[in-house]
Amino acid sequence: MFPFHIVLFEPEIPQNTGTIGRMCVSTGTDLHLIEPLGFTIDDAHLRRAGLDYWQYLSYRRYPDWDAFLEANPDANLYFFSTHGVKSYWDERYEPGDWLVFGRETSGLPLEFYERYRERLRIIPMPGEHSRSLNLANSVSIVLYEAMRQQAKGFQK
Repeated sequence: MFPFHIVLFEPEIPQNTGTIGRMCVSTGTDLHLIEPLGFTIDDAHLRRAGLDYWQYLSYRRYPDWDAFLEANPDANLYFFSTHGVKSYWDERYEPGDWLVFGRETSGLPLEFYERYRERLRIIPMPGEHSRSLNLANSVSIVLYEAMRQQAKGFQK
């Protein structure tokens, strides 16, 4: 079992997903992609960002959110959004947790904010001129905090 799972809800930019895929290979993390995707898996931008790592990536695609939930009924989900109230660093992550991120342009669906309100986390951005962070940066920030908390299990 992989220590953590990254879930991208309808990602739109292939370079972000390629970068995240490369990070998943480097951290032993499983990647889950919720369709529709804004690109094809054989997209040159995706492959360029993921370099030659993509062949080693453990990933699954799902046609929609309901199919994802049906395939992973026991997933311990955390959602990351600028609409979160609790900070991501105030959470205690455990191996096997699922870290969910939304679309680059519009984030998570509006119904998620109510449905998963207690599981919604934010990455603080104290700068006054920023709406959000890049998706690949957000994933890396949260994933590496989760790994830091489990540091003994990530030694080479």
